[in-house]
Amino acid sequence: MTELATVEVEAPTPVSTGRSVTMQYARAFAGLFLRDLHVLRRELFPFAIRVCMNPLLFLFVFTFIMPHMSGGAAMNPTAAMAGGNFSTVLLSGLMAVAIMFSGIAAVALPLAQEFGITREIDDRVMCPLPVAAIALEKMCFSAVQSLIAAAVVFPMAYYIPSTPVVAHVWSWPYLIVVMILASLTSGALGLTIGTSVKPQQIGLIFGVVVMPITFLGCVYYPWAALDRIKWLQVGVLVNPIVYMSEGLRSALTPALPHMNPALILGMLVLFLALLTALGIRGFKRRVIG
Repeated sequence: MTELATVEVEAPTPVSTGRSVTMQYARAFAGLFLRDLHVLRRELFPFAIRVCMNPLLFLFVFTFIMPHMSGGAAMNPTAAMAGGNFSTVLLSGLMAVAIMFSGIAAVALPLAQEFGITREIDDRVMCPLPVAAIALEKMCFSAVQSLIAAAVVFPMAYYIPSTPVVAHVWSWPYLIVVMILASLTSGALGLTIGTSVKPQQIGLIFGVVVMPITFLGCVYYPWAALDRIKWLQVGVLVNPIVYMSEGLRSALTPALPHMNPALILGMLVLFLALLTALGIRGFKRRVIG
């Protein structure tokens, strides 16, 4: 009588199962990211116009035209902090504006379309990823666009102004950390805005929210310059772009007055965590609800 041999199949361990799920999520995340990069490459010209126009006009008007006018230096009182060189004051501020605008535009504006009547977001959430991971992918992709926008501002700030920019990077690791945190924070802010307002009201948000936080974000003047207006100096501390501007100012132009770097990094991490939590919660509500 022939005995049948039994083969025991080893059941997958929880560790191997967890690893395979993680790899699946990583591939799906990378696929979404590469898809967005492909779309950005096809729309490279509009992206370049959107990134370059705002800093180009500011630099041309404030650092090229006004210095050639009679009394140009007097029109820029904050230039006294940089030895009469307003270009140096503007460098970090315009990089912060480029990071913020690019991050918000890369998340909030597409979400306004995807959450619209066509519900294009439904195609994206079909990807084998948790809903929160899809929101994080949008943040990461916007951070890449913000970093590109900041990199574009830097050469323009050197070649357009009539007076040379006095910049000195005292710590490259610190500068890299500040730019990454600022880019992710701007993406988280865009995610929060895009999931908190109705698609038809997204244009109003730029006039009511984005523009005020820009002009009150220590972009065109150091935070220390507000010491004579104490209530305003304290009030702007709730504005995340203040820490973007001050962080880049402390990294690129350390000769100018700026906040403590440890405070800057701590507040950027705090705003990143807060805005990410709010954005993901709003994204889940809009997708599932």
